[in-house]
Amino acid sequence: MDLSASTWWWLIAGGLVAAELATGTFYLLMLALGAAAAALAAHAGLSGTAQLVVAALGGGGATALWHFKRAKAPRSAPPATNRDVNLDIGQSLRVEAWNADGTARAPYRGAMWSVRHAGAGAPAPGEHVIVSVNGNELGVAPRA
Repeated sequence: MDLSASTWWWLIAGGLVAAELATGTFYLLMLALGAAAAALAAHAGLSGTAQLVVAALGGGGATALWHFKRAKAPRSAPPATNRDVNLDIGQSLRVEAWNADGTARAPYRGAMWSVRHAGAGAPAPGEHVIVSVNGNELGVAPRA
């Protein structure tokens, strides 16, 4: 059985999609777009060289566009301060007394937690807001 050039390109595109599903590398989908474009070029009757050029320009161009789009996108906050990762960020607690090194123990969610002053100026007792979570230590700032 003799397979046409377009069939080979469709098989390559399908293989790239399968590889992307197995690895989670989104850039493989961009290369699959290039292979699909080459398959369409084969259907249109372009030569083998033209098909390779279409595949390279389509896949490489899509990969470059995706890379530059991601580079311009705003980065998310680090996990220690990202409310989408840790729902404790933004919650409030009360600190009764501070140690000289800017740490304290404070009740939060039914347990005593280690807290570290993360605001401006000297730490003072009172209501504070959690601004970061580093392991089992809460970074807190005075409530504004």
